[in-house]
Amino acid sequence: MSGRRGRGLLLAPGAGAGRDQATLVALDGAASAAGWTVERMDFPYRKAGRRAPDRAPVLVEAVRAEAEALAERVGPGGRLVLGGRSMGGRMCSMAVAAGQVPAAAGLLLVSYPLHPPGKPDQVRSEHFADLGVPCLFVSGTRDAFGRPDELEAATKAIAGPVTHHWIEGRDHALRGVDDRIAALAVAWLASLPGGRPPGRLPGAQP
Repeated sequence: MSGRRGRGLLLAPGAGAGRDQATLVALDGAASAAGWTVERMDFPYRKAGRRAPDRAPVLVEAVRAEAEALAERVGPGGRLVLGGRSMGGRMCSMAVAAGQVPAAAGLLLVSYPLHPPGKPDQVRSEHFADLGVPCLFVSGTRDAFGRPDELEAATKAIAGPVTHHWIEGRDHALRGVDDRIAALAVAWLASLPGGRPPGRLPGAQP
């Protein structure tokens, strides 16, 4: 988890996984190689050996605490990007929307869970209007937690610039494409203020 001061990436896992989730490991490796200080976190319930996630306020507080610790590592004036897979990314976005991460400079959201499968009326985007940072959403076109048209409509409420990458034919799990997701993420990270030119990155197709 080495990296240069000033740029930090916090990654949170989905509900059924921990910090060693394959997608997070791939993102860590690629971003670390690009000069970012990366931290993969576990939520309190996972650390306690429980399977059921805590309620959102507990999860959001865990994100805030981990982001604060990472901000200290990257140094004064450092900028953070937060995100991760599914629930982890959602909690990061909620923490940023609530103003709990002052150094937040972007959100990297893989398989964002817009609504429970089969329940499109139970949307989880009420906080989007409070987001003003650049956001990258990477999802499969067959994700039961949110179709492309649903997620693109919901993200129109975000004030910051939004980038969508859709992986054709993939569902919520996005199995087998971790390297592609990592390449997309590093290219996007490099496009943020303070990032460096991405060059040619395999898998970084629109």
